Amino acid sequence: MITIITFIVKNINIDIDNEGQRLDNFLLKILKGVPKSHIYKIIRKGNIKINNKKSKVDYKLLAKDVVSLPNLRLPQADTNVTFPKIKFSIVYEDDNFFVIDKPCGIAVHGGSGILFGVIEQLRACYKKGTFLELVHRLDRDTSGLLIVAKKRSCLLEFHKMFRESLCHKKYIALVKGKWLNKRQHIKLPLKKYVTKSGERRVVVSPEGQYAHTIVDLIRHYGDYSLLNVEILSGRTHQIRVHLSHSGFPIIGDSKYGSKEYDSFCIQHGFKRMFLHAYGLKFLHPLTKEMIELESCMPVECDSILDVLNLGL
Repeated sequence: MITIITFIVKNINIDIDNEGQRLDNFLLKILKGVPKSHIYKIIRKGNIKINNKKSKVDYKLLAKDVVSLPNLRLPQADTNVTFPKIKFSIVYEDDNFFVIDKPCGIAVHGGSGILFGVIEQLRACYKKGTFLELVHRLDRDTSGLLIVAKKRSCLLEFHKMFRESLCHKKYIALVKGKWLNKRQHIKLPLKKYVTKSGERRVVVSPEGQYAHTIVDLIRHYGDYSLLNVEILSGRTHQIRVHLSHSGFPIIGDSKYGSKEYDSFCIQHGFKRMFLHAYGLKFLHPLTKEMIELESCMPVECDSILDVLNLGL
């Protein structure tokens, strides 16, 4: 059951853990239930003030800033709602961050009709108020390694590394078609857009943002190809769109793939997208120690490869 309550917060004092966040992102985090469009509207109207002054959506918060909010009415979720208990495999953890092996089919965060995601489930397992933030994202149907920061300073260092392409991410993908080149660089700009039905998609466009993907052929399975993929930029749906645009859609990709191409795998019980984030390599954001992590291939992915191998 959803009820409406009045949410009154006059002032919020910014601490060191929230320093460096954009104002809009900070408000989206603390004002659960308020539509994003409404948050942007009240910022533009000057209803949100920083140190008693009007601010912009992209203002970066400083420690000791005071954020003043107007009275808002928020939907309050039923307190009886509980998150499903999913035990995430932790690949690495220290005092600053940890890395989990995300299963396929779970969104990294709630929103847009999704009640909960990985981050909400993780926060539910920690003491209330504990700092936990996603360093990067994985698509709902992509499995694999996902970094979660436990400190704001660590999160900011990771963001800097990602911007400078100093965090190397590797994926394994199964595509329809015989990939020809042993190694291929795909450099095609990507642009986000929304369809008439409200679906968010990405397309190759000269008006888009720079995107660079490196593809290495692992082996062929008849008319399928197993690929090792590394991204040197972190665009939404980058691997999926680059491969699909090149004529090699990922098996099980409901957005950029083809049901016709997927039919054989579906008949043999494979009901997910074959994209797995198996490798991470980066310098520890604080100690500068080299960290290299790997995730094993999911059982269902191994199984369909066995089926394809038997058919050769």
